[in-house]
Amino acid sequence: MIELETPEAFERHLRDGSSLANVVIQGLDLRRYTRELSTAALAGTVFLGCELEKDALQAALAHGALVFPPITGVPYQPYRGGLYSPEELYAGFDPMRPETYEDTLDARIYRHWEAHGRGTPPTLLETLAQRLHDHAVTDAMEDLLAASGPSRKVVAIMGGHSMKRGQPDYREVAMLARELTRAGFFLVSGGGPGAMEATHLGAWFAVRSGAELDGALAILSKAPSYTDRDWLGRAFQVREAFPLEPKDVFACSSLGIPTWHYGHEPPNPFATHIAKYFANSVREDGLLTIARGGIVYAPGSAGTIQEIFQDACQNHYNSVGVISPMIFLGREFWTRTRPVYPLLAQLAQGQEYARHLLLTDSREEVLGALLDYDRASRIAS
Repeated sequence: MIELETPEAFERHLRDGSSLANVVIQGLDLRRYTRELSTAALAGTVFLGCELEKDALQAALAHGALVFPPITGVPYQPYRGGLYSPEELYAGFDPMRPETYEDTLDARIYRHWEAHGRGTPPTLLETLAQRLHDHAVTDAMEDLLAASGPSRKVVAIMGGHSMKRGQPDYREVAMLARELTRAGFFLVSGGGPGAMEATHLGAWFAVRSGAELDGALAILSKAPSYTDRDWLGRAFQVREAFPLEPKDVFACSSLGIPTWHYGHEPPNPFATHIAKYFANSVREDGLLTIARGGIVYAPGSAGTIQEIFQDACQNHYNSVGVISPMIFLGREFWTRTRPVYPLLAQLAQGQEYARHLLLTDSREEVLGALLDYDRASRIAS
């Protein structure tokens, strides 16, 4: 079905004389189009959270359209037509006044989520609004990935939120993400701080020099942890000092997939696209599923280890139709500090994904393994 999610797309559809039958129209104010809607063929049309005048609504229902009414009283749009951006979530934030974060859309939604039962809302309407929102985010994410084209394989980097700016591991992840983005991969992460931020920082600097990236790291290291008062402000200082030129936006784009479940962690300001969810379970599984080009595991704790075994389950049973690389960056960490790799290697014995496991300390090996897998996948398809 055709989906119309912006006023411009709706206007263009009308100008072209195309039928509105079997079209999905999402989150639009259509009150100025009552005459057109009252005379249009609307069989099979779906209105998701659209503003309709009474005559247009009656015509839609009479013609067999399906109408989901707007939901009021929530600070988010359940039927949103696109992903979030840092500019939308952080509108009103002043880097010189960190307390202004509390006035941003991101903070307002988090406070609402906390005040209405967190993951278990007490009302059916709140639950429905959250599920509709997350469905819309998934739809928008799939649109983004489709628009990126088959030439850009999605690769995820997972790692701990407590990884601090200024640490060698943080720089290593940023450098790796920069190289992967330069090689044509589309980087995704859990969209939060630590290793996740380093992922999007590296993508942001894909067209810049290593010296410029080190300059950014020096600015960020003055607020190492996301619990520091100036953590967010430092990120915006880097964005201002090293802005993305319009011609470089596509080449430096990346996707963060955070959740209000961990709303105390601000979403990543360096991710050009943000798919933020209420349901962490949907977010986690979706993040692993879209990373069809492989996943790199930087040092992390319980959340990262959870993702490792969710990914292993997908590979073990080939439940998403592709078996992709699982690459562990840090031999000492993944064999001694968190000895996950030996267990995973034993679990994978006799399975196809055993040959896609890699334990390494080398960025070059990571890049080579992902490029080899990408080439083999293209030949096979």
